[in-house]
Amino acid sequence: MKINTLIFDLGGVLIDWNPEYVFLKEFKGNRKKMKWFFENICTMEWNEKQDKGKLIKDATNERIKKFPKYENLINMYYGKWEDMLKGEISATVRILKKLKNKNYKLFALTNWSAETWPVAIKRFDFLKLFDGIVVSGQIQMLKPDKEIYNYIIKKFKLNPSKCVFIDDRMSNVNGARLCGINGIKFDNSTKLITDLKKINIEL
Repeated sequence: MKINTLIFDLGGVLIDWNPEYVFLKEFKGNRKKMKWFFENICTMEWNEKQDKGKLIKDATNERIKKFPKYENLINMYYGKWEDMLKGEISATVRILKKLKNKNYKLFALTNWSAETWPVAIKRFDFLKLFDGIVVSGQIQMLKPDKEIYNYIIKKFKLNPSKCVFIDDRMSNVNGARLCGINGIKFDNSTKLITDLKKINIEL
């Protein structure tokens, strides 16, 4: 069946977000210490709770209570969150614009805190290219859980077999596939062009 709809993840695909932009400087370039901090204090699992709707203030206070020694660094995670956004990934944004010009339907499906989402809206004009955007923190659902893919399908009346989902995390791609959506693992924009052409997407 011919694909007419593309669903994009944002962070790591269209937006360059990375906590290292803040914390590598704080750890004076010591990647080993920084890695330990991310694996034990401000973990990805902790961050994803905010992406699912937990209030940043509550999450920060709970973490400080548990690890008071790291109060300043914990406060910094969301206090300097905007500095973790380096900018758009221009090569992928160019692909997005070409797809728009070819009249494909475009949607975004992102794990993102509802509280930090306004920063993205303000910073990235290309978000206006999407026909719709689903933000995990606003609906308190999270990739790769099936419910969030079923949510976007139902909300925008999509035919899963005519959709392809693009994400830089294989677990999220697999989650989409379990809901009948075609999936592409994003590695870089050059490979994405190749992968899109393989499924007869015109650029």
